[in-house]
Amino acid sequence: MSKGTKTFLVILALAVVVFAAIFFGMNAFNNAGKTDTQITTEETVDQLNRYIEKKIRPNEKQNPIKGTVDLEGSTLEDELPDIDTYIIKAQGNGEVNVEIFSSPEKAGRETMNQASETEYNTWLVKVVEDFNRQGYTTSDGKTVSVTLRSVSSGVMVDYIVSGKAVPDAITPSNEEWVSMLKAHGIQLEQICPSLVKNVAGIVITNDAYDKIIQSYGSVNLETIIEATINGELAMGYTNPYASSTGLNFLVSALYVFVPSDPLSSESVEQFASFQKNVPVVSYNTTQMQGAINSGVLDAMILEHQGFVNNTALRNYKFVPFGVRHDNPLYSVGNVSPEKNEALQIFAEFATNAENQERSKEFGFGEYADYVPEVPEADGNTLLDAQQLWKDKKDNGQEIVSVFIIDTSGSVDGAPLNEMKSSLINSAQYINSDNYVGLVTYNSSVTINLPIGKFDLNQRAYFNGEIESLTAGGGTKTFDAIAVGLKMLMDAKVEHPDAKFMLFVLSDGNSDGSLKSVNEYIGNLNVPVYTIGYNANIEALKEISAINEAASINAATDDIIYTLKNLFNAQM
Repeated sequence: MSKGTKTFLVILALAVVVFAAIFFGMNAFNNAGKTDTQITTEETVDQLNRYIEKKIRPNEKQNPIKGTVDLEGSTLEDELPDIDTYIIKAQGNGEVNVEIFSSPEKAGRETMNQASETEYNTWLVKVVEDFNRQGYTTSDGKTVSVTLRSVSSGVMVDYIVSGKAVPDAITPSNEEWVSMLKAHGIQLEQICPSLVKNVAGIVITNDAYDKIIQSYGSVNLETIIEATINGELAMGYTNPYASSTGLNFLVSALYVFVPSDPLSSESVEQFASFQKNVPVVSYNTTQMQGAINSGVLDAMILEHQGFVNNTALRNYKFVPFGVRHDNPLYSVGNVSPEKNEALQIFAEFATNAENQERSKEFGFGEYADYVPEVPEADGNTLLDAQQLWKDKKDNGQEIVSVFIIDTSGSVDGAPLNEMKSSLINSAQYINSDNYVGLVTYNSSVTINLPIGKFDLNQRAYFNGEIESLTAGGGTKTFDAIAVGLKMLMDAKVEHPDAKFMLFVLSDGNSDGSLKSVNEYIGNLNVPVYTIGYNANIEALKEISAINEAASINAATDDIIYTLKNLFNAQM
């Protein structure tokens, strides 16, 4: 090797060293004081922006279409699907047949698009089937039977209040729903105070349980709430408009804050402090369990019967709270004397020693001696608590979301029409203080509506764009998700402390692979709620599972009502 060549190589090596030192020094300077999460987020945003610029290049609609807004909105009766959406679990054919709406933890799955039957949730189904085989008769010799329909407690209240479907009797999870019905002026008569014993509780990790013991001396509702307020515990709960345990938790917490006046300004202020440290208000229990399994949550709420039957929760502690969930039985409205007698006969059968002993096989009956630490609230207090939660649950934190709608050829016809109808009708439950944008996609991606405050004007453009959608072309689902993420990250500059989320309405088909956006979704920690229309539900679940968001099957008629509950929980 010549002397000149050696000199050149030395100079080149020195140049590389100097360049590396400058590069890494600048990098270190730029990243000084930043957490690993901040650095990862910034790097991900840079990669996302380059990916969109080079690979996607979305269209931007210059003149969005302005539609109309129905200020009165749809009625509760319009939102509810036909009652036959909810499954009859046992059919009676006696001369005196009574129909009972039962909460699902004892009557099994509600609708056909839910997961297959879970055996431990079918205690009341077995009881009714046995009862119908017995040939019981009224005092005047007429045969008696029961028709059982699985309807969650919050849903049965809405059917009865709206008048769309009124059964002969109901057995909700707890008395709170009965109190709410009475507050609405519905006539109810208690047939049986408890068909089967159960309690609500907080499921908590062993580590979190031990830490609360060390800090507060005991673990109960009050210390769990205090630990959450102090930022020592990540707590999650379910939508109190739809969930018995969620409603129980909300009202119990308000009573803990100010026992003499749970709706006082002081109680509301403490609720805001608590809510500030709640990372997840879940659409359903499945979403919440995913969050606790992944480590996002230290604690969540669940009925004890569900807890003991869930093998994934065997290493967790259970702490009972609130009013009991003893599954009362009430007749509804002016039930005839012979139907009232039939209900009394059935209640005696369901509560006999054999059926109560049998209930233990299904996880019921434990904590029989538990005494609630909070009083039972009247119906008006419960209704006011729900409204307080809707108004205050975000604690002043801004919500920024982008709706992503599939307009590919595969959704042409009924799926697209259902998307449009369900979204327009349920959008009234999005708070006007939230920020909303709209993206559509087929063979390309279009930003139909930039993110803006969801006031009357933005909602009119939102409705107009949705109403005008037509279907055709390919399916760039993942490209559209990438564009939606970029819109959210751009909005983060102006709204740094906001909560960000995506809603994807699709049939689940896609050109390309989830791998193309998987890292973006995960690193940016944006929940992606998927709503599937005539869909490949498993593909959509895979997208939502990245950050423990819910995936909803819109295959049945209840999608408007379902989206209402989703938006109540998240928007």
